[in-house]
Amino acid sequence: MSLQCGIVGLPNVGKSTLFNCLSNAKAQSANFPFCTIEPNVGVITVPDERLNKLAELVHPQRIVPTTVEIVDIAGLVKGASKGEGLGNKFLANIRETDAILHVLRCFDDDNITHVDGTVNPVRDKEIIDFELQLKDLETIESRISKVQKQAQTGGDKAAKVTYEVLSRYKEALEQGKAARTVTFETKDEQKIAHDLFLLTNKPVMYVCNVDEKSAAKKLPKNTAVLGAKTACKNRAKLCVSVAMANISML
Repeated sequence: MSLQCGIVGLPNVGKSTLFNCLSNAKAQSANFPFCTIEPNVGVITVPDERLNKLAELVHPQRIVPTTVEIVDIAGLVKGASKGEGLGNKFLANIRETDAILHVLRCFDDDNITHVDGTVNPVRDKEIIDFELQLKDLETIESRISKVQKQAQTGGDKAAKVTYEVLSRYKEALEQGKAARTVTFETKDEQKIAHDLFLLTNKPVMYVCNVDEKSAAKKLPKNTAVLGAKTACKNRAKLCVSVAMANISML
């Protein structure tokens, strides 16, 4: 089964444009919020020079590269964790993916509206992070209410391990930290953590949508990008700058 990456972000930040560029699809992209409702799905092949070298050695009848599914998910807004802007539906779409591509708008253009009126990628990032954390906290608290009594009063070892995992996640989320910052040593703990399918436990790449002038520079001086990259530090393994018109990565 292919790895599935979900493209997330606020409305009108360039998610569908990125999706179209990556997958050569024709998802609607327009200058108004919630242009996308149902998720668009595209499949892309992953270039791998190692595969080409192996093919030169063994001469197979056919070469089948690995693929990645890209899912264009509708924009989230403040209050999404409580159902605002069809938030529950969109968060459920994110839960089904394996990884997150978080698009941040880092360019000014009066012709393209922003749901909050101004371009501020740091604020935008925090809005999405906060909504995902709130939804995860809701999930954790619901699970705790089901196992707490059994873990504290009974002799069920599995319930006690589950309660410990849930408690550690709850502590981190209440401090504004993502679930991925919590690590577990034993296989039992890791399995329980995996089976929770927490939104903030997914690996994330931040994609800064910049203008073509900024993308053309090897080291962009776009202050919005610099601010976004600083905010993303220690949150993700990779933050890239992209001009959606030509998908040139820095």
